Amino acid sequence: MSKDIGAERGTRARVARLILEHGPVTAAALGERLGLTPAAVRRHLDALLAEGMIEPRTARPRGQRGRGRPAKMFAITDAGRSAFVHAYDDLAGSALRFLAERLGGEAVSEFARAQVSGLVGRLEALMREVPAEQRVRVLAEALSTEGYAASATAIERGGGKGGEQLCQHHCPVAHVAAQFPQLCEAETEAFARLLGTPVQRLATIANGDGVCTTHVSSHALAARHARTDLSSTSTSKESGR
Repeated sequence: MSKDIGAERGTRARVARLILEHGPVTAAALGERLGLTPAAVRRHLDALLAEGMIEPRTARPRGQRGRGRPAKMFAITDAGRSAFVHAYDDLAGSALRFLAERLGGEAVSEFARAQVSGLVGRLEALMREVPAEQRVRVLAEALSTEGYAASATAIERGGGKGGEQLCQHHCPVAHVAAQFPQLCEAETEAFARLLGTPVQRLATIANGDGVCTTHVSSHALAARHARTDLSSTSTSKESGR
């Protein structure tokens, strides 16, 4: 293989990785991030499209109104995501099947909780020091270093905060988690513990969705609900006397 071909494939892999982590994304954004000319970006995108690694989508840029032309964006496909899947998926799946057959489903759940205990152990002390409104961002950064390409986005509802969304654009264990949802369940439990507020899994790559999406309740809203529940309980006890 010539150096030119090797460099070309290396750059193409970087383009695919960027689309995986930040997609859907425009060709212009890719060029800016990678320092490539429009022609070079188009060449790599055409090759990735031909290989079935990415797919085109259209989306109206944020803030744009009216009949403006929708932006053409590119997102990773299942085949493209599979190219990043860890080589030991089959071995991990076989090991968990063996565990389930010998010791039952609860043993798989215990294993899943043990797997995420490392993340909890590394972050629990830090999260106690981080302001509540920054915890989702800190967790997203930690997950990204673990290979999950995570991001945090605030949700605005009715003029006030409606919580946040934690998105994981890549899941190294997606194929195994498709067979053993206990892995996703343990991860969700860990998120709630680290963030100190209720969370709800809305979508998972393991279930065929494009992104793992977790809704994180705002601490203020969670506290308000807790006070309401406490008040309702007290009222019920008093009326029952």
